[in-house]
Amino acid sequence: MDLQYIGLKEINGPLIFLENVKGISFEEMVEIKLDNGQTRHGRVVEINGDLVAILVFEGTHNLSLRNTTIKFSGHAMKIGMSENVLGRVFNGLGEPIDNLGHVFVSKYLDINGSALNPVARVYPRNYINTGVSSIDGLTTLIRGQKLPIFSGSGMPHNDLAVQIVQQAKLSDEKDEKFAIVFAAMGVTNDVANYFKKSFEEAGVLDKVAMYLNLADDPIIERILTPRCALTAAEYLAYEKDIHVLVVMTDMTAYCEALREFSSSKGEIPGRKGYPGYLYSDLASLFERAGIIKDSDGSVTQIPILSMPNDDITHPIPDLTGYITEGQIVLDRELHQKGIYPPIGVLPSLSRLMKDGIGSGYTRDDHQSLMNQLFASYARVMDARSLASVIGEDELSIVDKKYMNFGKYFEEYFISQGHKSRTITETLDLGWKLLSILPKQELDRTDEMILERFYDKEEAINYFNIKDKTIIKELKKEDN
Repeated sequence: MDLQYIGLKEINGPLIFLENVKGISFEEMVEIKLDNGQTRHGRVVEINGDLVAILVFEGTHNLSLRNTTIKFSGHAMKIGMSENVLGRVFNGLGEPIDNLGHVFVSKYLDINGSALNPVARVYPRNYINTGVSSIDGLTTLIRGQKLPIFSGSGMPHNDLAVQIVQQAKLSDEKDEKFAIVFAAMGVTNDVANYFKKSFEEAGVLDKVAMYLNLADDPIIERILTPRCALTAAEYLAYEKDIHVLVVMTDMTAYCEALREFSSSKGEIPGRKGYPGYLYSDLASLFERAGIIKDSDGSVTQIPILSMPNDDITHPIPDLTGYITEGQIVLDRELHQKGIYPPIGVLPSLSRLMKDGIGSGYTRDDHQSLMNQLFASYARVMDARSLASVIGEDELSIVDKKYMNFGKYFEEYFISQGHKSRTITETLDLGWKLLSILPKQELDRTDEMILERFYDKEEAINYFNIKDKTIIKELKKEDN
């Protein structure tokens, strides 16, 4: 016989408190019956002796302290899973909202995921082609990696998220299945419709499972959204052998909901009011990426977060950087120049790319090209800083060539618009750009590779350089 509790001790915001409760567990699901017969659902969020705090999903309005009936389910929240989640749109609780009816369920899974033995993890290899040169060429996304995008208010991170979902594909031509799980948290109706419409028009919705939490939805739904999305990703990857890319935006909205939730429980705040367990909470999400033995699938994550006041030392990007394997940083100065996508090359990195590029994966010159582009663009930044002090006319001839290289690098390589590029197109474009510089300046590249790819004439023709002074400088001997 199920044991039920009648009456509440206290109601505080979205929380209800119940005393003299025994034999229940943390995050256990709860059924709440109002005195008018209506049923709501909640989750145990705190246990202090025999006092229990329950977060009500639908809110606590019209709840009675005396006549409310509480029934504990005996298990954590579970959602139904099957391969049919692809092509469907759900809310943050995993309920369909696309008017296509219920999903045929193969099994129910705990949204917190299963315990994963670290020994069962396989080191990430091979890459996922996003079609974006700044990512594929310089901060390559590796299967099983977690690579966040650090953005800011007003930056086009939603556009970039849509572009990645539309263009992403596996690196090789093997007969391997690929799918995308897209989770949006705290977005407006306009943005949610933009996501759905963009995926439909691009013809990719059939390989995407969407989880949308709107700005006016309860905060508990915002906290559960990424967990539902990652549960779907794990099911598709580890039970259906599909390579899954998970795009989550915006993790800042998730963290804000977590802060509000923590405050309502009366917990002692940490940095900037966020709970002290923010690091472990984010880790419980990000560490669900990876590849495991005896499975042909993988889970790769691209969490997107907007840095408050563009502050990369803010707790959210700061803690995210400790957990993930690199970051892609959007640059406001590039955005103001009209460059899209405005990816800041120098602060961006992918710590796993060295093991997923090169011969057998991308091309044998990829590592050398990446190193040289980073080094050359860093020199551009130094030349620009110097020019701001002494004036561009006073720069040395070599520094002027770097200034010229920087202009073409931003205009052609970084600013590619919404078109997709293959990895071969990206690498070839990088070598054309480096051919603008004197050969002796390319000291991060092997001589044999330079002989294969360095070509000034091709650079002049490709970039349609008509300035005779620049052409004359380019054609000068490199000695």
